[in-house]
Amino acid sequence: MTTLPLTFTEEIINKLQPHLTADKRLLLTFEDGVGTYSQHAAYHMQTQFTVNVVARSAPVDGYDVTLDSNLGPVLIKGYSQTELQRQMTLKLNVHQSTWQLTGETGMIDDNVGFIDFTDPNGVKNNPAR
Repeated sequence: MTTLPLTFTEEIINKLQPHLTADKRLLLTFEDGVGTYSQHAAYHMQTQFTVNVVARSAPVDGYDVTLDSNLGPVLIKGYSQTELQRQMTLKLNVHQSTWQLTGETGMIDDNVGFIDFTDPNGVKNNPAR
C-alpha cells in the first residue's frame, strides 16, 4: 500500500468538495507573507498553513512543488517543505472545530485556515482568522 504525502480525512473532504470543480485547484500555503495567497506572517510566531482554492487559470507563481493527495494534486511553495513532513494528514479537530495538519512525528499546524479565493467572501470566511 502506498501512502500519499498528504491525506485529507473524510470530514475535511466533505468540507472541501463543494468548493472543488474541474476549473479549480488546491494550494497548501505556508503563511509567511510571501506571494499572492499568503494572508499574514508577522502576526504569528508559530508555523501556519492555509488550504486555498484558486481558479485553475489563476497565477500560482512560487508554487513550484506538487504534493500527491487523495483529492488530487496540491501545490506548495517549494521552500515550505522544510516545515512539512513526508506523510501528512489534514483532519478535523471536532472538539475545537479546527483543521489540523499532522505528520509522522506529530503536529505541524493545529489551526489550518481555509480560503476559497474563487468566492468573493472567501477571505472573510477563513475559520483560522
